Amino acid sequence: MKYLILVPDGAGDEKIEALGNKTPLEVADIKNINDLAHRGIVGMVRTIPPGVAPGSDAANLSVMGYDPAVYLTGRSPLEAASIGIDMSDTDVAFRTNIITLTGDGDYEDLIITDHSSGDITTEEADQLIQAVNEAFEDEKIKFYTGVSYRHCMIVHDGSTEYDLTPPHDVLTQRVGDHLPKGEGSGFITDMMKKSYEILKEHPVNKARMAKGLNPANSLWIWGQGRKPSLSSFYDKYGIKGTAISAVDLIKGIAICAGLDSVDVEGATGTLHTNFEGKAQAAIGEFKRGMDFVYMHLEGPDECSHQGDRDGKITCLETIDQKVLKPIVDYFRKAGEDFRVLVVPDHRTPLAIRTHSATPVPFVIYDSTGEGPYDEKKCFSEKSGEEGMYFNSGFELADFFFEK
Repeated sequence: MKYLILVPDGAGDEKIEALGNKTPLEVADIKNINDLAHRGIVGMVRTIPPGVAPGSDAANLSVMGYDPAVYLTGRSPLEAASIGIDMSDTDVAFRTNIITLTGDGDYEDLIITDHSSGDITTEEADQLIQAVNEAFEDEKIKFYTGVSYRHCMIVHDGSTEYDLTPPHDVLTQRVGDHLPKGEGSGFITDMMKKSYEILKEHPVNKARMAKGLNPANSLWIWGQGRKPSLSSFYDKYGIKGTAISAVDLIKGIAICAGLDSVDVEGATGTLHTNFEGKAQAAIGEFKRGMDFVYMHLEGPDECSHQGDRDGKITCLETIDQKVLKPIVDYFRKAGEDFRVLVVPDHRTPLAIRTHSATPVPFVIYDSTGEGPYDEKKCFSEKSGEEGMYFNSGFELADFFFEK
């Protein structure tokens, strides 16, 4: 048996008046996913436990079979594992976005305009992180380049007792209303303020602005945590697997769980990622003997954060046609028995442009146990509400892997 978990990040949404009171999943042409739904199982799953922030860290741990209440130590430590940072037990990792601030006057009065600086390239971002390191690195603090706008700061012998806000939760809002809080957090605020002075006139940003692109003119620090310790995925489920994602968070979860991780050239985590390359990478993993692929696609989430309704729909359709279809076609032509789970990690409603803890729809298809054809069953919030319900993502994972 081969297993595929396909995660269209942030695909779940709410009804939108401009779409005839339907959701993007309901209007998107996702016939290949729906073909599986017609003969499979549909339902809803709560991927975010009560009291846990609806982040991709908790959600993807949950979908991959790990209880976030037990295993989540913070988002950034998982990303640090992907970057290859060897954390000590007393180190604290912080997610470090480079974001776009707009406006005039004091730093506190600027507006948080873009959490991703227009999906800045990793090559550009690396130059900015180097400039930041030159200003701030010492025996206790160091910055590391990640992918695009997502980077990491390590603080040796640091604290996690701060109240730090994800920038995608406060888009269009005033900086001063969301600065770090908590005893000893002043050094983080100081670095963020000083980074603005360093980065706003940096040649990379001057070149970006000349092209009409958003400048990456400030650090935004959040997502702190200590070194994670996940149990072995193989020990849990008895299968070998690979994760495919452009996002360090997913790669880090995979590494910590003992899964392989494959980098795909041209994979950006946006609407313009290399969809075909990701599908071929998955097929390649199955051909080399892997039992399982965790395919994570960030595009729908990024479109939601940007408020791009049409882009989100296009991204869902592209995932359906250029990622799912080729993999399912491979299974059928190869004569492989296979099981597919399609599930968002969380909702990212376009109306709020950030994550929601509301349950998400899922589809499970098993080639060895097709159910009767039912055209009403499809991959959507409405259809999912009429099907099975799981109170946690890790319970859904156990069901999918027949644990």
